[in-house]
Parts: sequence; C-alpha cells; structure tokens
Amino acid sequence: MNPSLQKMDLHVLTDKRLAKGRSHLDVVREAIEGGAPVIQLRDKEANSRQLIDIGQQLRRLTREKGVVLIINDRVDIALAVEADGVHVGPEDMPVHLARKILGPHAIIGASAGTLEEALRAEEEGASYLGVGSIFATSTKSDAGAPIGTRLLAEIKAHVKIPVVAIGGINYGNVEEVLRAGADGVAVVSAVVGAEDIKEATRSLLAKIRGIKGLKAIKIPSPEASGKGPGTYAPG
Repeated sequence: MNPSLQKMDLHVLTDKRLAKGRSHLDVVREAIEGGAPVIQLRDKEANSRQLIDIGQQLRRLTREKGVVLIINDRVDIALAVEADGVHVGPEDMPVHLARKILGPHAIIGASAGTLEEALRAEEEGASYLGVGSIFATSTKSDAGAPIGTRLLAEIKAHVKIPVVAIGGINYGNVEEVLRAGADGVAVVSAVVGAEDIKEATRSLLAKIRGIKGLKAIKIPSPEASGKGPGTYAPG
C-alpha cells in the first residue's frame, strides 16, 4: 500500500464559495496548521491556467509540510502540478485510464454512490473510494440523494481498499460515519466555511482519531475482568 494511504482519516476539500473571501492558499495553510493530512483542490469555476497556478502554490506548501495533495476531477492538472493523485467521479476519466496516465504510484480516488460503482472502481485500480453523499449537502449540486450509513457499511464490507465518506459530514455526525466503518472522512463546509479553519480542523481531526483509537481496545483477560474474551468496541 502507498504509505500516503495511511493518512486518509481527514480530507479537506477546498471550495472558494464557502471560504468567506479567503484564497485557496489561505484556507489550505490554515487547514494544514490544524493538522489536515490530505488536501483536495476542488474548484469547478476556475479555468485550466488558474487551476495550474493554484495547484502549484498548493503543491509547494503541501510538499514542504509533508501533506498529501489530491486534485479533484482533473487528471491533466494533477500531472502538471505533480500532485500526489487525483479524485475522479462517474463522469470523469475512468480510473484505469487515470492510472495509465499518472502511473502505478499515484493515489487515485473514485466516487461511489452504489455498491456496484464501488466494486467497479476497486477492480479498475482505485486507491480509495469516496463514498457518499452520506448526508444531505449543498456543497455539491450533483451529489444526489443521501445514501446514509447503512450503504456505507455495506460497501466497506465488500471492498479491500480504504473508504472515505463524504457529504454533509461535520463534528456532530462524524462518529456515526466512523462507526459505520469509514476509514476516514472528507469535508468541505465543516472546515472551509468555519470562522477559524485551524481550530475547526484540529477539533475534527482530534475527534476522528479519538474514535478510531477506541474501535478495538484490548480488554483485560476474563480472569482479570470477570468478562468474556474479545475487544471493546464502544457503541
């Protein structure tokens, strides 16, 4: 597994519309200060030249800080700015072609809203899945109806690659998503729309890692605890 895939617990996606006048670079700098391990550049309105300029700025910063940089949709931009990878949706370049262009070591994420889409993306060579939209969201106009955590759990049970949940996830509901089996979450408004991006990132990441750390805590032996053997899975 690509070592960078060990850092998948929080993706921060940029969105200029939610950034309260702050630039992509300003948002990303604050998110990284808050501990964000993965940044995804998403800007549906910028043209190719603008995306390259923004991408190069973010690449310099993320490389300096040891943070993973993913480009949303645009394989060509990911290649041009030497990003760590790309995230593609159902209407973007197919996973197997993105892999052919970016090479065997690139991180290639694929959106999945059904079990069939998830299995196909895995078969084509996706590095991870972006599953959602889990909850209702206004940040992506084509997100479709929310799929909820039940389908998220089903997808997780059928694939071997990491599953990153997306769509309407915030500090208040992230525990439900992780309990359903997500390896990590991707957020937009919960961080980018916050007044204090650094603190929003820090607190969300702390909660994620706290929950993930509690998923399988070894409990004392039956003799010592008076309980049966196994692991403690907080419910």
